[in-house]
Amino acid sequence: MGLALISTVIATRRRVLSAVGLVALLAVACGGSSGDSPGDSVEGTAGATPDSVSSASGSASDEEKPARQRSVLKPEIADISNWINSEPTTIEAETARGNVVLIDFWTYTCVNCIRTMPHLRAWQEKYGDRGLTIIGVHSPEFEFEKITKNVEEAIERLGVTWRVAQDNDMATWRKFGNRFWPAKYLFSVDDELVYSHFGEGEYAETEKQIREQLIAGGNDISDIPFEPLPGDVRDVAATKQTRELYGGYARAYSQQGVYNGHEEYYWGPDQVLDYTDDGERVEGQYFLMGLWGNREESIVHARQDPGLEDYLRVPFSARSVNIVIEPAGPEPFEVVVEIDGEPLTREQAGADIVWKNDGTTVLEVAESRLYAVLESPEFTQAELHFRSTSPNFAMFAFTFGIYLEGA
Repeated sequence: MGLALISTVIATRRRVLSAVGLVALLAVACGGSSGDSPGDSVEGTAGATPDSVSSASGSASDEEKPARQRSVLKPEIADISNWINSEPTTIEAETARGNVVLIDFWTYTCVNCIRTMPHLRAWQEKYGDRGLTIIGVHSPEFEFEKITKNVEEAIERLGVTWRVAQDNDMATWRKFGNRFWPAKYLFSVDDELVYSHFGEGEYAETEKQIREQLIAGGNDISDIPFEPLPGDVRDVAATKQTRELYGGYARAYSQQGVYNGHEEYYWGPDQVLDYTDDGERVEGQYFLMGLWGNREESIVHARQDPGLEDYLRVPFSARSVNIVIEPAGPEPFEVVVEIDGEPLTREQAGADIVWKNDGTTVLEVAESRLYAVLESPEFTQAELHFRSTSPNFAMFAFTFGIYLEGA
């Protein structure tokens, strides 16, 4: 998931002159951003190539390198808040031990990052004791993702067994000039940045690069067949895909009329307003009924509502829908979910949907994370309604997918 949504995905392969040239390439690929603000979840729209930028380094003498490339420092892990599954380490320390290092920038509510996890698990299982060190740099998108307990629970839930560095201050993110979740950087045993990839996909190419560097570093992997996991397949019937939506004014106010479909939402931050939904269907926006509070990172239901009169409505085009929720209070609660006014069917329901005795479909919210709402067997254009009796219902983001399987 990312902070500034990109509606298309860069799909190009470039030969670059050196490790520092790769770092310089990042600034170009990211529109010249300074990298001080968190970046984008790379998710292609329907018809777009699912992968962003992949690069493999060549070689060149110092005389051949442009002056601006020579001036860029080699990126390194820096100012980590906490380490999980590991003692503190650095890229230089790992390569000095003869290891190839794969840096993976991620954050646990990013659906794009979650979709890469099966491939990371496979690489860890195959090569983790053959010279590959994976370091997941967890650079948070939301404040609640800085909490170690939340990250630890996500690591257990996602089956992350490799090293994880909590980059809460985004210091390592800035050292790399990174702009995307997920993003991968591969370092050789000579401590050279030899390959990078931004976004999902290119899993076979990434594994090929890993294997080449392991062999070059003197590791015997001849008994491990090159059998990459298949990548996600997009639905050719999907004519469009709803963009990622954010609940908080930190993003919405920078783009008037984007994300929230009500003019009064933009009157000022940190207000509780009584919204009226006129039923307009505008894809790429969400709509509200009842009392809601606009906060920096979320839109929060602002009252007890035993009659479930208030709601959040989202028109969408996708096969899958996910919602990022953080409880705004300590008590767990339920969110009633309907599609076009009806409960979700068993075939439509995402992994986090629960059925009540009366047939109602709900999300049971007790922790801050991404919840899988819809996993339709076919491309769907419809509307989702979310209702809760609780004032603790805080919506941070929606993500939408058009893959044949999964999120």
